[in-house]
Amino acid sequence: MTVHAPGPGHRPRAAVAMSPDAASAVLDPQSLAAFRRVCDLAPFPVLDDLTTARARSVLADVELLITGWGCPPLDADVLRAAPLLRAVVHTAGSVRGHVTDACWERGVEVSSAAAANALPVAEYTLGMILLSGKRVLERARDFRAARTRGNWLRTPRGVGNYHRTVGILSASLIGRRVVELLRPHDVRVLLHDPYVDEAEAAGLGVESVSLPELFARCDTVSVHTPLLPTTRGLVSRPLIDAMPADAVLINTSRGAVIDQEALTDAVLAGRIRAVLDVTDPEALPPDHPLWDCEHALITPHLAGSEGNEWRRLADLALAETTRWAAGSGFLHPVRRERLAFLA
Repeated sequence: MTVHAPGPGHRPRAAVAMSPDAASAVLDPQSLAAFRRVCDLAPFPVLDDLTTARARSVLADVELLITGWGCPPLDADVLRAAPLLRAVVHTAGSVRGHVTDACWERGVEVSSAAAANALPVAEYTLGMILLSGKRVLERARDFRAARTRGNWLRTPRGVGNYHRTVGILSASLIGRRVVELLRPHDVRVLLHDPYVDEAEAAGLGVESVSLPELFARCDTVSVHTPLLPTTRGLVSRPLIDAMPADAVLINTSRGAVIDQEALTDAVLAGRIRAVLDVTDPEALPPDHPLWDCEHALITPHLAGSEGNEWRRLADLALAETTRWAAGSGFLHPVRRERLAFLA
C-alpha cells in the first residue's frame, strides 16, 4: 500500500513516541509549542508502550509519529492499530530500532535527524584530532605533576599538527563532516570507503586509499563506519599492528567495529594511543586495564548530541514536520534501499 503526504493547509494528527526521558531531553517547551503550531499533537504523556488501551486510542487517528530514543518497534500489529499513519519523523539518528519492514511495505515516509547529530560527533572528532596531535592532555597531566613547564624547545618533532596525516574510515555523514572541518587545517587527509571512487574522493579533497594503506600511513585514524554484520571487527589486529608508532586511533562509531583485545594490547604496550568514545562492551568492565592506561582516553559516549545540542535535533525534526505537513516531502528522508549502509 502506498500512502501520500498531505497538502498545504493540512494540520496532521501527530503523537510523540519515545521514552519519557528522551522527550524531556529533546523536546523542551518551546519545541513542543512549535510542533503544536504545525500539527494537532496528541496530549502527553508520550507513547512509550504501544500496546496499552490509551496508546491504541491515540494511534487510531494518528498520521504522523514524532519518534526518539526508546520508541517501541512499529511492527505490523502497531500499524494495524494506526491505519492512518503516513510518516515518521525521528528526532535521533538510526531508525533501525523502531522502523520495521511493515513500515516500508505500507509506504510510510521516514525522516531522521542523523544529519543534525553528525555535527557534534564531527566537532568532537576534530577536537580530539588536534588535541592528540599536540599531546595536550598528556602534557597537561605532566605539567600538573611537575608544576613546571620544562624546556619547550626540546619538544619532540612528532608533536604537533603541521602536515599530520589523518585517516578517515568511512565517508558516512559524520566522516564527511570531519573531512569538511579538517579543510582549514594543515593536515593531509586519506579516506578508505569501498563505495567512494577516486573521482568522488578528489571532490571531497581527500586521497582514496586501501584499508591497509590507511592504517599504515596515518598518524591518526578516525573510525566512522556503522556497525553492520560486514563491519564487525573490521579494524583487526593486523591493521592495528601496522599503525605507525605513537599513532592515534579515534573511535566515535561503535566499539565492535574494532578488535577490542588487539587494541588493548597495542595501547597497553604504549605503541599507539587511543581516544575511545565507544568500546566493546560499553562500558568496559570496572577492572579493564584501559581505564588506568595513560595512553587511552575513554569518554562516556558523549560525542553525539547532548545538553543544548538536543535542540538541534528538535529543530530539524520540526522543519521536517513542517515540510511534510505542507506537502513538500522530507529534506532528510531515510530510504529502505540505503538501510544496509546505515548504522
